[in-house]
Amino acid sequence: MNIDRALLTFASIMILVSVALTQLVHPAFMWLTVFIGLNMLQASFTGFCPAVMLFKKLGIPTGSAFK
Repeated sequence: MNIDRALLTFASIMILVSVALTQLVHPAFMWLTVFIGLNMLQASFTGFCPAVMLFKKLGIPTGSAFK
């Protein structure tokens, strides 16, 4: 698994968790979903994502989108 796939997997899990928290705990968790979406949007334009830095430190090989 490279960083690109790891990031997509991580973002998908975070979105599903935030939606579950919104439904089961408190509606204000919707803002977590908004934050994740905005982070994904800015990463698509800038190529910078904090999660990618963490994945690099964990030794996950780079992909074509994030180097």
